[in-house]
Order: sequence, then structure tokens, then C-alpha cells
Amino acid sequence: MITLKVEGMTCNGCVQSVEKALKRADPSASVKIDLDSGRVDLDGALDRAAAKQAIEATGFDVVE
Repeated sequence: MITLKVEGMTCNGCVQSVEKALKRADPSASVKIDLDSGRVDLDGALDRAAAKQAIEATGFDVVE
């Protein structure tokens, strides 16, 4: 499982955008997002770099 901290998510639409981006990159992934903390838990075939790239392509920042 990969856990990432995402900044810039302010609403459920943001959460859906991040989830869709990760699902496009890995359709079989399990994605759990906590809007309040910005925490994204991803369980699938993507590595950290690919997950970060998919999220950042939607306009959000992944902080390490």
C-alpha cells in the first residue's frame, strides 16, 4: 500500500478527480481518500512515482 499526502483538495469534486486519475492509471487499484487530512491510500500496481505523477497531472500537489 502507498500512502500519499495531497494538498489542494477542498471538496468532494477534488477527491473524485484524484480518484479518477488513479483509477485511469490502474483500473484495479483500491483508492481511499480522506479529504480532511489530504491522505490518499492506494493499493494496486502503481509505484509511488507513477501515483504521484497521476495526481499531479490533475493539478494537485503531492508532498513528501
